[in-house]
Amino acid sequence: MQLKEELIKVSHKVYEKGYVAAYDGNLSVRIDENRFLITRSGICKGNVGEKDILEIDSQGRLLKGEGKVSTEVKVHLLVYNHRKEINAVVHCHPIYSTAFATAGIKLTQAVFPEVVLGLGKIPLCKYSTPSTDELPESMKPYIEYAWVYLLENHGAVTIGKDIWGAYYRMEKLEHSCKTLFLARQLGHEKIIPNLKLKQLYDIAESTYGIKLDKRNRLDY
Repeated sequence: MQLKEELIKVSHKVYEKGYVAAYDGNLSVRIDENRFLITRSGICKGNVGEKDILEIDSQGRLLKGEGKVSTEVKVHLLVYNHRKEINAVVHCHPIYSTAFATAGIKLTQAVFPEVVLGLGKIPLCKYSTPSTDELPESMKPYIEYAWVYLLENHGAVTIGKDIWGAYYRMEKLEHSCKTLFLARQLGHEKIIPNLKLKQLYDIAESTYGIKLDKRNRLDY
């Protein structure tokens, strides 16, 4: 199954990139409206194989495979149940992104043009105990429009129309956080002026057909 193969490839990639350590993180893809594939609990993402991919239903119940369904499946199901256009979820603990989340810093200012258009607003979801209903609840205020979520003292979640789209958002998030961290060591980042930001949105829409949900636009 192509979906399973791609899920395995991306699982290996997030480990190789250092976005997870040990047994951290979980990744999933949608098969159809009521069925999903997700990495099993307690497996290093660098070692994920076919036997480590579980099939679950929209309630998180195991349909196929052997192993325990991750307790963080609630995060994945929250996304799938609220965003019918979303077909993949990636949850990792990338170092720089998690550092921003741990410091309580949300990323809602316009600094990098490609991030403004590709990621939009990146909300900070209030700290919640992992495995509890508090975790998906912390994402709910932003679930209808955001594509990237920082989880306070925890990590990050990115979503996409396919597994590669979700992965590349995670890669872009971490790259941006690392660059922003270094810019602050040099002094401070420069915010894109409102006039230039509006121009960026206008060009993106007229030239590339990129039209962002107003809730996901940075203020200008």
